[in-house]
Amino acid sequence: MRRGIGVVFKDKGVVSLEEFELGELESGRLLVKTIYTLISPGTETAFLLGLPNTSSVYPQYPGYSNVGLVESVAWDVTGFNVGDMVVSPSRHASIVNPKAENTFKLPEGLDPLEAVFFYLSAIALQGVRKSEPEIGESAVVLGLGLVGQLAAQLLALSGAIPIIGIDLYEYRVEIAKSLSSIDYGLTSSRIDAVSEVHRITNGRGASIVIESTGNPEAVNLAFKLAGKRGRVVLLGSTRGLSTVNFYSDVHRKGLIVIGAHNSIRPRTESFKGFWNLRDDVETVFKLLSKKRLKVRNLISSILDYRRAEEAYRLLIDSKDKVISIVLDWREA
Repeated sequence: MRRGIGVVFKDKGVVSLEEFELGELESGRLLVKTIYTLISPGTETAFLLGLPNTSSVYPQYPGYSNVGLVESVAWDVTGFNVGDMVVSPSRHASIVNPKAENTFKLPEGLDPLEAVFFYLSAIALQGVRKSEPEIGESAVVLGLGLVGQLAAQLLALSGAIPIIGIDLYEYRVEIAKSLSSIDYGLTSSRIDAVSEVHRITNGRGASIVIESTGNPEAVNLAFKLAGKRGRVVLLGSTRGLSTVNFYSDVHRKGLIVIGAHNSIRPRTESFKGFWNLRDDVETVFKLLSKKRLKVRNLISSILDYRRAEEAYRLLIDSKDKVISIVLDWREA
């Protein structure tokens, strides 16, 4: 029996820490002592606040980006040893017991502080894959929060040019520029954004638009930013209903609209544009190890786990200053 402590949303808007016990290690699982967890800014704050398209049922036990050290291995698990550094889609807690099939061993030399970005990077990667970018195609990333920042970098690695980043906050635009993931950054109004994108693309509109805000109003804007036969990827989980003039904004331009929720991945074999999670995570590890995907500058704060409530408050109230927060569990 092991005792641990973890983050819980006890009620709407209420973040707490709660002790728990883990029983005997079940078949097919590992026992992992957590080092860091990464808060998923959009999804977790949406569930905390009970926004549309969330369960609004409490308590909830958030988190799905965990890096830690293996302490124990179930009798029927192979490929893992005590002391291995691993990542898993596990909750914010001091100890976790993920299924071995959902756990990934870190390559030698990969910093756990970077590896903790594995899951959100894989989410961004599957969205970029679905857009099928070709070298020289123009692209817009609408929303430069954490997933948008990752998507912009992956588009650049795929050869898209120019890449235009759009966000309400200048801070986020400047971060993307500093990473050389965007060629143009816009913080303008909706009307100006449309005209600027068309100016930059010589009146054609963008070949690819990745909508990563989760704001239902942004879906309409994404359609307007796309050019004829453009692809619009809905990467953000939209929190509400969108009103769209499909005739003028979609039908007449022949747009391809792609839903890119992470849950529709193939479970086993990967296909062109549709890779399974394991293959995408291994790709993310390679990109991180080679410093082609850069995440250090996306960390706004590393906070002790006991400051979890403060972390969520910062992500909700300080979007103009914060992109991501890592929780540190080393002293738990």
